[in-house]
Amino acid sequence: MSEMEVEQIIETKPRKMAMPTSLDKEAIREAYEDIRSNLTDTEFAIFKFDGLKIVCSQKGIGFDEFCNGFHDDERAFGYIRIQMGDEMSKRSKFLFLTWIGPEVGVMQRAKMSTDKSIIKDILNNFAVELQVESRNDLDLEMFKEHLNKAGGANYGTGVREFF
Repeated sequence: MSEMEVEQIIETKPRKMAMPTSLDKEAIREAYEDIRSNLTDTEFAIFKFDGLKIVCSQKGIGFDEFCNGFHDDERAFGYIRIQMGDEMSKRSKFLFLTWIGPEVGVMQRAKMSTDKSIIKDILNNFAVELQVESRNDLDLEMFKEHLNKAGGANYGTGVREFF
């Protein structure tokens, strides 16, 4: 081997291989079942990245607390139970949210589609799926509007006016 060939071999850097994202399946499944249960008050869970692993970072009650769990410099997923209906019919509907904060880089944004498919193996029962990239889009009325569109029958107020 010539000296030049040896230098080329030494200067060649090993290629970085993208490591696959993994899940804390047990914690994610537990949070999912907790939200879906009528026996608990838990309304939401937020799943964030801990290195290359998606973990359950927060569970709780209340839409404001749910919204406060998302930050501009991170990627996350949310699963929330929202009470829908009117005085004639109350029912729980479930929404799956993909959060990509406005400060998240291009490569991390691109990786979200494959990461989303992994977590959706567990979080697989929801009426609406949304991707949100701005705090302004974390809006309960907008979420309810999407759930109403996806939800079928809407019976009205139950008040009848006779003319």
